Amino acid sequence: MSKTVALVTGANKGIGLAIVRGLCRAGFPGDVVVTARNEKLGREAVDMLREEGLETVFHQLDICDQTSIERLRDFLQNTYGGLDVLVNNAGIAYKNNAVEPFGEQAEVTMRTNFWGTLKVSRALLPLLRPNARVVNVSSFVSKTALDQCSPQLQAKFRDAELSEEELCSLMEGFVKAAQRDKHKEEGWPGTAYGTTKIGVTVLSRIQARILSQTRGADGILLNACCPGWVRTDMAGPKATKSPEEGAVTPVYLALLPQGEKEPHGQLVWDKEVREW
Repeated sequence: MSKTVALVTGANKGIGLAIVRGLCRAGFPGDVVVTARNEKLGREAVDMLREEGLETVFHQLDICDQTSIERLRDFLQNTYGGLDVLVNNAGIAYKNNAVEPFGEQAEVTMRTNFWGTLKVSRALLPLLRPNARVVNVSSFVSKTALDQCSPQLQAKFRDAELSEEELCSLMEGFVKAAQRDKHKEEGWPGTAYGTTKIGVTVLSRIQARILSQTRGADGILLNACCPGWVRTDMAGPKATKSPEEGAVTPVYLALLPQGEKEPHGQLVWDKEVREW
């Protein structure tokens, strides 16, 4: 029951799979759980890793499906009695040439990137053991999208006392504005993906603040990170980093040594804290 365990969402390919490899090769002292929405693809990833000499565990997870999330939570509780590393990596993005209406893109992208990450966090953060590490994979696009917001929205997102409920309300407001094609008029940027990642970055700050308030003596560190522009199905073949290079910062944050106090509640890019 006390075996150490790390879990990566969206881990059957791309950055998620590279993070799993990075944790295993760094000698993570326990089980690394690969999760994927598609069970067949997830198990194929585990088999491929085994051929590389890396032993992992598979569990199905659709971060948009509450029942799937609860099954995973129960598996972790029953098998390990807790959780030591959580990497919220699963996410989606529409291509630049996508033909779907912007309001639809906003709703679908928000459902996965923000609401899915939030649902997983609400289920799994209570399982965190002392000295646990949480990494929410965000993006540098969250910063550029924030800079495109109206001064009023920027002030709200940068408010150190912003609550989770207030953040949820803001994310809902963006989707509703996008569906009315009024998002720019109401001070929002023209990127659905970037706005969802504003949500992930700000959510990380809120979660870290709450952990400090409620479990300050437990040494838990939670951060958002930007992997960089990575060659994946999502970002395309012209990106500047390999998946392994993109995994460097998430793995670094997941393996911060016991006793470290920082970074916590930050946006980290290339292993450096970035101004938000």
